[in-house]
Amino acid sequence: MHRILMATFTLVFAATLVGCASTPTGKPDIDADTLTFDGLAKVKNPAAGIAWMRPDFSLAGYTKVMLRGAGIEYRPIPRSSSNTAFPLTDKQKARLRQIVGDAFKAELAKSTKYQLVTEPGPDVLTIWGGLIDVVSYVPPEKMGNSDIYLRSVGEATLVLEIRDSQSNAPLVRVLDRRAAGGAPNTMQESTSVTNWAEVQRLARTWAVALRTRLDDAAVWAQ
Repeated sequence: MHRILMATFTLVFAATLVGCASTPTGKPDIDADTLTFDGLAKVKNPAAGIAWMRPDFSLAGYTKVMLRGAGIEYRPIPRSSSNTAFPLTDKQKARLRQIVGDAFKAELAKSTKYQLVTEPGPDVLTIWGGLIDVVSYVPPEKMGNSDIYLRSVGEATLVLEIRDSQSNAPLVRVLDRRAAGGAPNTMQESTSVTNWAEVQRLARTWAVALRTRLDDAAVWAQ
Protein backbone atom coordinates (compact mmCIF):
# COMPACT_ATOMS: atom_id res chain seq x y z
CA MET A 1 0.00 0.00 0.00
CA HIS A 2 1.41 3.32 -1.01
CA ARG A 3 2.18 5.86 1.69
CA ILE A 4 1.78 9.43 0.55
CA LEU A 5 4.38 11.97 1.42
CA MET A 6 3.18 15.40 2.19
CA ALA A 7 5.60 18.19 2.51
CA THR A 8 4.05 21.56 3.00
CA PHE A 9 2.96 23.87 0.32
CA THR A 10 2.50 24.53 -3.32
CA LEU A 11 2.39 27.27 -5.78
CA VAL A 12 -0.67 29.36 -5.05
CA PHE A 13 -0.38 31.55 -1.99
CA ALA A 14 -1.72 34.56 -0.33
CA ALA A 15 0.07 37.38 1.44
CA THR A 16 3.79 37.40 1.91
CA LEU A 17 3.47 39.19 5.22
CA VAL A 18 3.68 35.88 7.02
CA GLY A 19 6.33 35.89 9.69
CA CYS A 20 6.95 39.62 9.87
CA ALA A 21 7.39 40.79 13.43
CA SER A 22 5.56 44.02 14.23
CA THR A 23 6.42 47.13 16.18
CA PRO A 24 3.89 48.52 18.71
CA THR A 25 2.40 50.59 15.87
CA GLY A 26 1.81 47.52 13.76
CA LYS A 27 4.33 47.93 10.93
CA PRO A 28 7.36 45.59 10.96
CA ASP A 29 10.70 47.08 12.01
CA ILE A 30 13.31 46.94 9.24
CA ASP A 31 17.07 47.39 8.88
CA ALA A 32 17.39 50.04 6.18
CA ASP A 33 21.13 49.34 5.85
CA THR A 34 20.56 45.82 4.49
CA LEU A 35 19.02 46.53 1.09
CA THR A 36 18.82 43.67 -1.42
CA PHE A 37 19.58 44.04 -5.14
CA ASP A 38 15.90 44.81 -5.77
CA GLY A 39 15.43 47.37 -3.01
CA LEU A 40 14.08 45.34 -0.09
CA ALA A 41 15.28 45.81 3.51
CA LYS A 42 15.59 42.95 5.99
CA VAL A 43 12.83 42.72 8.61
CA LYS A 44 14.20 42.61 12.16
CA ASN A 45 13.26 39.59 14.28
CA PRO A 46 10.61 38.04 12.03
CA ALA A 47 8.27 35.59 13.72
CA ALA A 48 9.14 32.91 11.16
CA GLY A 49 11.82 32.40 8.57
CA ILE A 50 13.55 35.38 6.93
CA ALA A 51 11.69 38.42 5.61
CA TRP A 52 12.43 41.55 3.56
CA MET A 53 10.26 44.60 2.82
CA ARG A 54 10.50 47.84 0.85
CA PRO A 55 11.39 50.72 3.19
CA ASP A 56 8.48 52.74 1.76
CA PHE A 57 6.08 49.77 1.86
CA SER A 58 2.42 50.75 1.93
CA LEU A 59 -0.83 49.09 0.95
CA ALA A 60 -2.54 52.41 0.30
CA GLY A 61 -4.73 52.15 -2.79
CA TYR A 62 -4.77 48.35 -2.95
CA THR A 63 -8.12 46.64 -2.54
CA LYS A 64 -7.64 43.31 -4.36
CA VAL A 65 -5.23 40.36 -4.45
CA MET A 66 -4.32 37.99 -7.28
CA LEU A 67 -2.63 34.60 -6.82
CA ARG A 68 0.28 33.50 -9.01
CA GLY A 69 2.30 30.31 -8.71
CA ALA A 70 6.06 30.06 -9.14
CA GLY A 71 6.20 26.27 -9.17
CA ILE A 72 7.63 23.58 -6.91
CA GLU A 73 11.21 22.32 -6.81
CA TYR A 74 11.88 18.88 -5.32
CA ARG A 75 15.09 17.70 -3.73
CA PRO A 76 16.96 15.21 -5.94
CA ILE A 77 16.93 11.81 -4.21
CA PRO A 78 19.88 9.51 -4.96
CA ARG A 79 19.10 5.85 -5.53
CA SER A 80 20.19 4.04 -2.40
CA SER A 81 18.82 1.40 -0.05
CA SER A 82 19.75 3.64 2.88
CA ASN A 83 17.57 6.56 1.77
CA THR A 84 15.49 8.30 4.42
CA ALA A 85 13.89 10.60 1.83
CA PHE A 86 11.70 9.49 -1.07
CA PRO A 87 10.42 11.05 -4.33
CA LEU A 88 6.77 11.87 -4.95
CA THR A 89 4.80 10.37 -7.79
CA ASP A 90 3.13 12.62 -10.35
CA LYS A 91 -0.22 11.80 -8.77
CA GLN A 92 1.02 12.83 -5.33
CA LYS A 93 2.44 16.07 -6.69
CA ALA A 94 -0.88 16.92 -8.32
CA ARG A 95 -2.77 16.22 -5.11
CA LEU A 96 -0.33 18.34 -3.11
CA ARG A 97 -0.92 21.29 -5.44
CA GLN A 98 -4.68 20.82 -5.25
CA ILE A 99 -4.85 20.65 -1.45
CA VAL A 100 -2.71 23.69 -0.87
CA GLY A 101 -4.32 25.71 -3.63
CA ASP A 102 -7.77 25.02 -2.25
CA ALA A 103 -6.69 25.99 1.27
CA PHE A 104 -5.35 29.37 0.23
CA LYS A 105 -8.18 30.23 -2.09
CA ALA A 106 -10.71 29.40 0.62
CA GLU A 107 -8.90 31.44 3.25
CA LEU A 108 -8.32 34.49 1.06
CA ALA A 109 -12.01 34.51 0.23
CA LYS A 110 -12.57 35.28 3.93
CA SER A 111 -10.48 38.47 3.80
CA THR A 112 -12.27 41.52 5.18
CA LYS A 113 -9.96 43.92 3.34
CA TYR A 114 -9.19 42.44 -0.08
CA GLN A 115 -11.15 40.88 -2.93
CA LEU A 116 -9.65 37.84 -4.64
CA VAL A 117 -9.40 38.47 -8.41
CA THR A 118 -7.71 36.92 -11.45
CA GLU A 119 -6.54 39.97 -13.42
CA PRO A 120 -3.94 42.68 -12.65
CA GLY A 121 -4.91 46.30 -12.10
CA PRO A 122 -3.83 49.53 -10.39
CA ASP A 123 -5.42 48.41 -7.10
CA VAL A 124 -4.30 44.75 -7.26
CA LEU A 125 -1.51 43.03 -5.36
CA THR A 126 0.04 39.90 -6.85
CA ILE A 127 0.65 37.15 -4.30
CA TRP A 128 3.50 35.14 -5.80
CA GLY A 129 4.63 31.90 -4.17
CA GLY A 130 6.44 28.66 -4.61
CA LEU A 131 8.21 25.82 -2.83
CA ILE A 132 11.84 24.82 -3.01
CA ASP A 133 13.72 21.80 -1.69
CA VAL A 134 10.57 19.76 -1.08
CA VAL A 135 11.42 16.40 0.46
CA SER A 136 9.37 13.41 1.65
CA TYR A 137 10.28 11.07 4.50
CA VAL A 138 7.46 8.64 3.77
CA PRO A 139 8.42 5.30 2.16
CA PRO A 140 6.45 4.57 -1.03
CA GLU A 141 5.31 1.19 0.28
CA LYS A 142 4.68 -0.40 3.64
CA MET A 143 7.62 -2.62 4.46
CA GLY A 144 6.28 -6.09 5.22
CA ASN A 145 3.71 -6.15 7.99
CA SER A 146 5.43 -3.54 10.13
CA ASP A 147 3.89 -0.14 10.83
CA ILE A 148 5.79 3.05 10.07
CA TYR A 149 6.07 5.91 12.58
CA LEU A 150 7.48 9.31 11.64
CA ARG A 151 8.14 12.63 13.38
CA SER A 152 7.69 14.46 10.08
CA VAL A 153 6.22 13.35 6.76
CA GLY A 154 8.18 15.96 4.83
CA GLU A 155 9.72 19.44 4.63
CA ALA A 156 9.90 22.36 2.22
CA THR A 157 11.02 25.97 2.04
CA LEU A 158 8.21 28.37 1.24
CA VAL A 159 9.07 31.43 -0.86
CA LEU A 160 6.42 34.16 -0.91
CA GLU A 161 6.34 37.62 -2.40
CA ILE A 162 3.82 40.44 -2.55
CA ARG A 163 4.22 42.39 -5.78
CA ASP A 164 2.53 45.31 -7.45
CA SER A 165 0.48 43.58 -10.15
CA GLN A 166 1.18 46.16 -12.87
CA SER A 167 4.89 46.86 -12.39
CA ASN A 168 5.66 43.38 -10.97
CA ALA A 169 7.94 45.12 -8.44
CA PRO A 170 8.42 43.15 -5.19
CA LEU A 171 7.11 44.78 -2.03
CA VAL A 172 7.66 41.99 0.52
CA ARG A 173 9.57 38.68 0.40
CA VAL A 174 9.53 35.80 2.90
CA LEU A 175 11.44 32.52 3.07
CA ASP A 176 10.30 29.98 5.66
CA ARG A 177 11.20 26.31 6.04
CA ARG A 178 8.84 24.04 7.91
CA ALA A 179 8.00 20.39 8.35
CA ALA A 180 4.61 18.74 8.02
CA GLY A 181 4.01 16.51 11.02
CA GLY A 182 2.48 16.14 14.43
CA ALA A 183 3.58 17.69 17.71
CA PRO A 184 7.34 18.25 18.13
CA ASN A 185 9.34 15.24 19.30
CA THR A 186 6.42 12.87 18.86
CA MET A 187 6.07 9.90 16.53
CA GLN A 188 2.90 9.36 14.51
CA GLU A 189 1.90 6.32 12.53
CA SER A 190 2.27 6.98 8.83
CA THR A 191 -0.82 6.24 6.77
CA SER A 192 -2.26 7.79 3.65
CA VAL A 193 -4.99 9.43 5.73
CA THR A 194 -2.72 10.87 8.44
CA ASN A 195 -0.11 12.08 5.98
CA TRP A 196 -2.60 14.00 3.85
CA ALA A 197 -4.22 15.36 7.01
CA GLU A 198 -0.89 16.83 8.11
CA VAL A 199 -0.52 18.61 4.78
CA GLN A 200 -4.05 19.99 5.00
CA ARG A 201 -3.45 21.16 8.56
CA LEU A 202 -0.21 22.92 7.70
CA ALA A 203 -1.62 24.48 4.54
CA ARG A 204 -4.57 25.89 6.44
CA THR A 205 -2.37 27.16 9.28
CA TRP A 206 -0.17 29.02 6.83
CA ALA A 207 -3.14 30.32 4.86
CA VAL A 208 -4.82 31.69 8.00
CA ALA A 209 -1.61 33.45 9.03
CA LEU A 210 -1.23 35.01 5.60
CA ARG A 211 -4.80 36.20 5.38
CA THR A 212 -4.92 37.69 8.88
CA ARG A 213 -1.59 39.47 8.52
CA LEU A 214 -2.53 40.85 5.14
CA ASP A 215 -5.75 42.21 6.65
CA ASP A 216 -3.76 43.67 9.54
CA ALA A 217 -1.31 45.32 7.14
CA ALA A 218 -4.19 47.11 5.42
CA VAL A 219 -4.54 49.14 8.60
CA TRP A 220 -1.13 50.72 7.96
CA ALA A 221 -2.51 52.35 4.84
CA GLN A 222 -5.29 54.10 6.70
